[in-house]
Amino acid sequence: MGGPRLGGQGIGGVAIRPVRDDEADDLGRVTVEVYADLVPGLLPEEYRAELADVRGRAAETLVLVAVDEGGALLGGITYVDRPGRWASIAQFDQAELRMLVVAPHAQGRGVGTALLQACIDQARLDGKRQVTLHTTTFMPTAQRIYERAGFRRAPATDLVVEGDLCLLSYVLDLDG
Repeated sequence: MGGPRLGGQGIGGVAIRPVRDDEADDLGRVTVEVYADLVPGLLPEEYRAELADVRGRAAETLVLVAVDEGGALLGGITYVDRPGRWASIAQFDQAELRMLVVAPHAQGRGVGTALLQACIDQARLDGKRQVTLHTTTFMPTAQRIYERAGFRRAPATDLVVEGDLCLLSYVLDLDG
């Protein structure tokens, strides 16, 4: 799944690598659980299905996981390198990050930062000029991670979905 384009050790014994088929269901379950806890009552069934569809994403994009030294799943992220079904980006010189998730037992250990950095590194390898993502006001911890990594708010590309849920846009310029 996803093809090995990136991998290696993250921080503190955390390995970042493409998701394996035998991990897809677990990553999907963790993603749905964490998102549902963050936005109680606001997670439509269609989006739950999209969050759970790790195999579908990995067939078209790069889905990375963070695992500990024993191979236990700690989190995951989707790296989208071109416009298409999984992205809201419109330019081929941009990458988009989706569905960053850290399992509750692994939060606060730098897993999200390691996954984010792996995607930034991949974008540089791919020659991208910019990395984009969307988040919500329900995710202040993620916003702090993005801002520490150098992302800035880009309100012009905010999105409103499901009636009134605002997705806040962030970008990281990779030029220079």
